[in-house]
Amino acid sequence: MSKFDFPPSIKSRPVYGTLTAREGNGHLFIADAHGAEAILDVATPEMMANAHIIYIPRGESFGDKLRALNPAQYYEGPSYAASVTRIQRVLQDAKMGLQVYLTGTEGLMGQAQNEAMQAGIPHTAIQTEHRGSVARRMQCVHCKGITEDVETDPFVCSHCGLNLFVRDHYSRRLAAYQGVCIDAEDPGNVPAAKGIYE
Repeated sequence: MSKFDFPPSIKSRPVYGTLTAREGNGHLFIADAHGAEAILDVATPEMMANAHIIYIPRGESFGDKLRALNPAQYYEGPSYAASVTRIQRVLQDAKMGLQVYLTGTEGLMGQAQNEAMQAGIPHTAIQTEHRGSVARRMQCVHCKGITEDVETDPFVCSHCGLNLFVRDHYSRRLAAYQGVCIDAEDPGNVPAAKGIYE
């Protein structure tokens, strides 16, 4: 079960679609973990002839299946941070008509979309499809630190130690949700943690 139907929320929260094959002179696929399944669902031999796949496994084993698609270029990185310079270079060298496909976790899609937009890729050429974990990339509004893979609400900021409320407010610039101190007015009064979507 790698697909999840997100409940309705505020306008700043990203909405994800389903990847569809589009005409283009190049196809850049950036995925992590179960995002590979979305690539496998949409890939055609014609697309793969001009495709560059950048995949971050995060403990999943889809690499062999992705390589079997015979993309023009394939890269497998250990983390987003280790792969970002390659992503930036591919976007820097992109020609007009490049189609960008982002799939997997929200953290990966948000960061990669930010890179694509900074490189001048129009938002109409960027598709997203969520697959896998619903963990969030959170920014503490107090110390500005980023905590990756937050699955519970509230959670403890990994930088300053504050108990933070998981909000749906999303910053596209930071590719992160915002967390606010939950016990600022009554220190120590913190509700029991539960899953974000429970």
